[in-house]
Amino acid sequence: MKVLIAVLSVMFFLLQWRLWVGDGGVREVQRHQAEINRLSEQLEQQRDINNALRAEVEDLQQGLGEIEERARSELGMIGEGETFYQFVGEKVDTGVGGDNLARINTEATQ
Repeated sequence: MKVLIAVLSVMFFLLQWRLWVGDGGVREVQRHQAEINRLSEQLEQQRDINNALRAEVEDLQQGLGEIEERARSELGMIGEGETFYQFVGEKVDTGVGGDNLARINTEATQ
């Protein structure tokens, strides 16, 4: 009887060891869960980026407004009938805010 209890006790401790420390144990499950959480966050960020890019593509496909805006901001282009003014020198406080070193003024042509 004592031998049976000793064998069962050893088996119990071996199973507990495997549960907590061995392959497929609690530590490994926690490590995999942390990896899943990290990958889920990355996936969500990538989805946000993809949605923004998809919206930008749709804007570019639907009209010239987005193209014109990019041409102005990135390439410094000026539209037909517009006059470009650039003020160089001391900054003048207009009370409106911002530094008015460069301004694009749209003039109505009729």
